[in-house]
Amino acid sequence: MSIAPYIKEIGRGREGARSLTQAQAYDLMSQVLDGRVTDLEVGAFAIAMRIKGETTEELAGFLDAVQERCVPLRPTQPMVVLPSYNGARKLPNLTALLALLLAQDGIPVLVHGPLRDPGRVTTAEIFHDLGLPMAHDGSDVPHAWARREPVFMATEALCPALARLLDARWVIGLRNPGHTVAKLIDPTRGGAALRVVNYTHPEYGQAHAAFLRHIAANAMLLRGTEGEPVADPRRLPKLDVFIHGTQRPDLSTTAQEGVLTELPVLPRATDAATTAIYIQSVVSGEKPAPAPLTQQVECIRRALAAWRQQPAKELSA
Repeated sequence: MSIAPYIKEIGRGREGARSLTQAQAYDLMSQVLDGRVTDLEVGAFAIAMRIKGETTEELAGFLDAVQERCVPLRPTQPMVVLPSYNGARKLPNLTALLALLLAQDGIPVLVHGPLRDPGRVTTAEIFHDLGLPMAHDGSDVPHAWARREPVFMATEALCPALARLLDARWVIGLRNPGHTVAKLIDPTRGGAALRVVNYTHPEYGQAHAAFLRHIAANAMLLRGTEGEPVADPRRLPKLDVFIHGTQRPDLSTTAQEGVLTELPVLPRATDAATTAIYIQSVVSGEKPAPAPLTQQVECIRRALAAWRQQPAKELSA
């Protein structure tokens, strides 16, 4: 088969392009993920979508195709999913610290993303230096949770087909819809995960909020730190909570305003080893956790508690 008819629709430029239905987007992404198209078509798809941008229905179709090809996880209680796809450049990557603070409370936490990224410090590298578990398949995950540890799963283990699509970036030099979808994955497929979804630019925040409402997601939405799903350790961003797709102001947290009067003591270097040492000192109680992270953890706790209070039929919906 060919995805040329779809490319013809989405590749007419920002003004002339037509959007796909959810079913068409699902078919297109399925063909891409299953390797039923040429590399040239994958490049055309990536560039066309980069120019046009994804609609809510297109994202839903893309996500359906990706999740069908993910390793399925079956937690016995709601879990938290932290997609980690950007890494650190200027600030320490504290996604692993957020994961540890949540896991200490017995919350099952899955972190997924790439093992390495040129020029950035990945969460996978920090997990390795902390000696935290790295899952090779779904059977490794429950063992880590039983020890109250967060677990990291590389994208190539969670969804090999998606990992191949993400790698196209290193050939064509552009991100593609796979990078957006990666931050929206629920590996349970049945809605048993609270997704921590982050964005980088305000317009993406509005688009993600519309999408989370569309798919009736349980999620926290925030402007991430250098693209990571963790609050900026210097200033708390707005944390929007969604329960079954409904935005809940009563569970959300407003952004910190005004002039900062105090800054947290952070490591001067951002390399994995230095970051791991800092995280360990916080977890052991030697150093205080940055206030925005403790507020994010508390916000997630409230969201999970509110979710658990919903009727069982809603929880499994």
